[in-house]
Amino acid sequence: MNTLKDEKRLVRFTYIFCLLGFFALSLLKTPIDKEAYVMGVITCILFGYSYFVIRRFFPDGDKFIFIFVGILSIIGIMTLYGIKMPSSIKQMIWFAVGVTIYILIVILLPDLKSFMKYKNTYLILTLLFMSMTIIFGTEKNGSKNWIVFYGFMVQPSEFGKIFLCAYLASALKDYKEHKDLLIPAIVVMVSLLFMVFQKDLGTALILFGISVTMLYIATAKLKYILVCFVLFGIGSVISYQLFDHVRLRIMIWRNPWLYASDKSLQIVQSMFSIASGGLFGVGLGQGHPEFVPVSQTDFIFPVICEEMGILMGFAIIIIYFLLFYRCMRAAFYVEDKFSRLLAVGLSAMTACQVIVIIGGVTNMIPLTGITMPFISYGGSSMVISFISLGIIQKISEDWSW
Repeated sequence: MNTLKDEKRLVRFTYIFCLLGFFALSLLKTPIDKEAYVMGVITCILFGYSYFVIRRFFPDGDKFIFIFVGILSIIGIMTLYGIKMPSSIKQMIWFAVGVTIYILIVILLPDLKSFMKYKNTYLILTLLFMSMTIIFGTEKNGSKNWIVFYGFMVQPSEFGKIFLCAYLASALKDYKEHKDLLIPAIVVMVSLLFMVFQKDLGTALILFGISVTMLYIATAKLKYILVCFVLFGIGSVISYQLFDHVRLRIMIWRNPWLYASDKSLQIVQSMFSIASGGLFGVGLGQGHPEFVPVSQTDFIFPVICEEMGILMGFAIIIIYFLLFYRCMRAAFYVEDKFSRLLAVGLSAMTACQVIVIIGGVTNMIPLTGITMPFISYGGSSMVISFISLGIIQKISEDWSW
């Protein structure tokens, strides 16, 4: 897919999907829920106008990145409407904010090569945002990774991930020998330790995935990757011995049914929800998200599978894969190494987040409790995801698509 005709066809499909979804939701109430119509129309207008602005005034770059993000966001807004309408409205507002930031990045951000010289600044900001909640943090859902800022719950590590990508890109672009990897390795290990102390194991896995991916692209040496996995394994064993919350997550993962009424209630209800939906689901808005804890954020994927079927679950995974492919394609076509590594890191950030959350809610890996990019309810995640993809969109403009 690389033509304007393909883009327009996919945009038209997105309009139809959005309007049909909200039409189905409107039929669930008697009399018909007219607010669902309004939500569907506003969502389509917001998506369509944003695509028009990007395509009309900034014709260079890969527009499929925004289209795939739009589809995922619409799925999230529709699902949230069925769960709790006010959350859907707030999510649409955050979507508008994210799109605005996305467009502003494309408009205002100069050539990214000029940002490669701020390595020390990225280093300081990475450590600052990664460690901030240890002192000022508020515990939520078992993890101390949130800060209350003027009434808003903000997750500093979300910003820290972007600064870590920028730091590693500026540090690894000049890689020549082993000693060039020492300081970046220390920074990554310290960041991982901060996440463990905050009980934010999901972000720890994402940071590891980002670091390993960028390391391999920068060095092309498999032995470094093997060393990283060995060190990560050793660190995991040590964390298991030292921290109760790590042992608890592993215990639940190994046998969730033994603790189904207490400690593993979330994961058991998640698997029940996915199974009850079957291939085609019970219908949008007709599931039972009230039985799934934190259904608007960490466990929104099981709700989607219950209401729209496991086929929709697979479709979402495919869309994420296509998004990752387009982002990585932009990375490998760009010429300067800093921009390439930055795009790789930001692409890996989204991909790892998807793998960790889907693996967690299906009990394929220990549950960590993070959000699905663009689908789960939450302002911090939505804004950060749009910032990262806005940067990749800017990088993709260096190549004629």
